[in-house]
Amino acid sequence: MTKVLVTGMSGTGKSTALRELAARGHRTVDTDSSRWSHWADNDWIWREDAMSALLTSPGPLFVAGCKTNQGRFYSRFDHIVLLSAPASVLLARVTARADNPYGKTPAERAEILANLATVEPLLRATCTLEINAIVPVADVVARLETLVS
Repeated sequence: MTKVLVTGMSGTGKSTALRELAARGHRTVDTDSSRWSHWADNDWIWREDAMSALLTSPGPLFVAGCKTNQGRFYSRFDHIVLLSAPASVLLARVTARADNPYGKTPAERAEILANLATVEPLLRATCTLEINAIVPVADVVARLETLVS
């Protein structure tokens, strides 16, 4: 069954898209928690044992995350979807969100901009689909749903 990774920089709407997909009855996992990720060598990465088990489970699945070791799992996904948006949109979203504290400090905002310049091009080079996430979340979710239907 179809497995979809939704990746992208902080503020692109990964978690928001997954919440909407779950509300529509899809199975989703946001990997930005200690159940799926952990700190190793000053890096917040996927727990490889947990992710391996998750990706062998039956049924369609949407997974959200952006971790340095996610490439090790790309062969287990049917689609790698990059959500992207301009820096001004990302910074406005992380400033406004109330459900995630990341991006509130000047250092974190600088890190987001640095990642946009260095990490996003790597994600773009390895994704199977890019969605411009400045559109309404319903449009993003509708596009994601086409991948499992």
